[in-house]
Amino acid sequence: MQLVKTHRDTLLRPLQIVSGIVERRHTLPILANILIRKDGEKVSFLSTDIEVQITTHAEIGSGGEVTATTVAARKLLDILRALPDDNDVSIKLENKKMTVQSGKSRFSLQTLAAEEFPTVAQAETYNASVSLPQKALKHLFNMVHFSMAQQDIRYYLNGLLLVVDGKNVIAVATDGHRLAYCQVEVEQEFARQEVIIPRKTIIELQRLLEDKDEPVQLDIANNQVKLTFADIELISKLVEGKFPDFNRVIPKGYKNNFTLGREQLLRSLQRVAIMTSDKFKGVRCVITPGLMQILSTNADQEEAVEEIEIDYGGDSVDIGFNVTYLLDVLNNLKVDQINIALGDSNSSALLTIPENTDFKYVVMPMRI
Repeated sequence: MQLVKTHRDTLLRPLQIVSGIVERRHTLPILANILIRKDGEKVSFLSTDIEVQITTHAEIGSGGEVTATTVAARKLLDILRALPDDNDVSIKLENKKMTVQSGKSRFSLQTLAAEEFPTVAQAETYNASVSLPQKALKHLFNMVHFSMAQQDIRYYLNGLLLVVDGKNVIAVATDGHRLAYCQVEVEQEFARQEVIIPRKTIIELQRLLEDKDEPVQLDIANNQVKLTFADIELISKLVEGKFPDFNRVIPKGYKNNFTLGREQLLRSLQRVAIMTSDKFKGVRCVITPGLMQILSTNADQEEAVEEIEIDYGGDSVDIGFNVTYLLDVLNNLKVDQINIALGDSNSSALLTIPENTDFKYVVMPMRI
């Protein structure tokens, strides 16, 4: 039975969309496969790791039959990538084998029954449905993703807090040492909803969302979130647990603050970081009227010192930071200037963008 006959690139795109979450090694062998459903010209591709499920559609079916099967995602993707760009591809299904043919190349792949494929059950009701441009949601994720924890025992930190509140959609991520906050405004108004989206889902969405004005529909249920955009549907389980109160973490009313060039600060920190070790990434920042000094030393008694002139007339502050946390935010921001607000040497620092209240980054001090 002929499943698909189309141009190689037309088939490659939906496979690339769904293959991102497929694990090479899994307790269930069938989860290394993708589910392909054909109904006439309509063909859907579905992958899941039980926590996340991605579906996409393409009108590339051949013949009017209705059928479904599953095949190894990586093998099929690798085959298509290896074929010449301008080739047509046909896929047939016979005797539990899938045959992929293009020009004088032919591949025979083992399949597993579609009935055995475990799909994620969709929520029956959603508490909120939000529509916003793809580029707005992608911007939210991009501004905070680097602060998510990785494999933290506090499992609720291994993800991103998404808050829908009135006309604001807010993203917050923290690993307990630093916190990133970003918000965008939408046209509709909603009752407050808070959900924690898993880290893997966020990374996948950053890959799939595009810098376009086309909308993404965000449906929030008690235990899952569904995002629909372009010809893609992504369903993800949510992380259970209580996220820290980010409003209490973000400092307010700091009097010691100054603005300096992001690029200048980034380059200085990168140079000073050379003298730190893999085990200890601490740098000292000594801020006095008119001057910011950044210093680092290591176990070999080596040191680095950088000086930056700043427009500052506040208190003298001698404070230590993990240089990685500062480099992460400075590398991620695409702005000319950055504002730094400080309390004392034992208080968190607040990094913001001048004349912009939508982004905040809090980093805890470090004892040097």
